[in-house]
Amino acid sequence: MKYEGSCLCGKVAFEIEGDFESFYLCHCERCRKDTGSAHAANLFSSTAELRWLSGEDNVRTFDFNSTGHIKSFCIDCGSALPNIQMEGKLLVVPAGSLDSDVPIKPDGHIFYARKANWDSGLNDVPVFDGLPEEGE
Repeated sequence: MKYEGSCLCGKVAFEIEGDFESFYLCHCERCRKDTGSAHAANLFSSTAELRWLSGEDNVRTFDFNSTGHIKSFCIDCGSALPNIQMEGKLLVVPAGSLDSDVPIKPDGHIFYARKANWDSGLNDVPVFDGLPEEGE
């Protein structure tokens, strides 16, 4: 399979060739901090190849206190981008960075016991196709 992705401002574009072995939604405090959301949604591959199509000079990688909690991002817009971890053995791809459809569903939630207190019962929250109209 071949996938394409980019950052929000469009300065960074990349291509991934290969398959993803797993897809996890991580609820740990670090992933919530670096996404600003309820969880990170990351695809993992030990065989796929990452190729930068443009903007590689705009990519920075942050390793939180050298703990292995690693995030790559565009220096202009801050969008999360793929990175290679474990001494080149693991490609980690933020699912939202892909412009291509993701062919697999998440394998599961990890660090779920550490989820945000507001991250429960979300199926009961109203759904809108766009911004809610006043009074909705």
